[in-house]
Amino acid sequence: MNPQVEHTDVGAYALGLLEEPDRRAFEGHLRGCPPCRAELAEMAGLADTLADLGPEEGVIEEPPVRLHRRRARRGTYAVGAAAAAVLLAAGVAVGASLGGDPAPAGRDRAPVQAVAGEQHAASDPRTGVSGRVGLAGKGWGTQIGLELKGVRGPLRCYLEAVSRSGERSVVMGWQVPAKGYGLPGSPLPALVAQGGTATFPQDLDRLEVRVDGGGTLLTIPVARA
Repeated sequence: MNPQVEHTDVGAYALGLLEEPDRRAFEGHLRGCPPCRAELAEMAGLADTLADLGPEEGVIEEPPVRLHRRRARRGTYAVGAAAAAVLLAAGVAVGASLGGDPAPAGRDRAPVQAVAGEQHAASDPRTGVSGRVGLAGKGWGTQIGLELKGVRGPLRCYLEAVSRSGERSVVMGWQVPAKGYGLPGSPLPALVAQGGTATFPQDLDRLEVRVDGGGTLLTIPVARA
């Protein structure tokens, strides 16, 4: 983590993904940042739930997205604010096991929706990919939940937020297994991931699912009227 502690590291902290020096630095940041403390309280249930879920084939856990800059034809890529990308098989409410079994006895916990907030959806007949996103405005920008289906692997993909002014920021990245997501013969009905961008909801124009190396699998318009 950059020595400058970012607000979006709250996700990585909640999921236990920060290394020891970064963890100590972020805890120092928490003491003086009420918004981060509130965000951590919201995510505590999700982190606890994920801790109860054992490893599952096809589940990919990504470390926090490192802030960096990229150049592109349409401007600078400001790396987004994904504290962590949590990938799990969709079609299962968080709070239940990935196999569909109920939560362990004694756990009275409401399910956490990975794709919640302001909903937008789209599909691309050219690629066969469909998806939806949930946007939640935060003090630091926008928290984004993604559900994606019909993706053929193996691929390396990333979600990119595009603002009304054309500025792009990487929200999260992931790997698609050989059998893909939401396809006949695939054990995973969908990809569900969480990330974020420093761009606020009212300033967003669209979200693009892109392939590492070039190409767009899906564009989801999110601009407000």
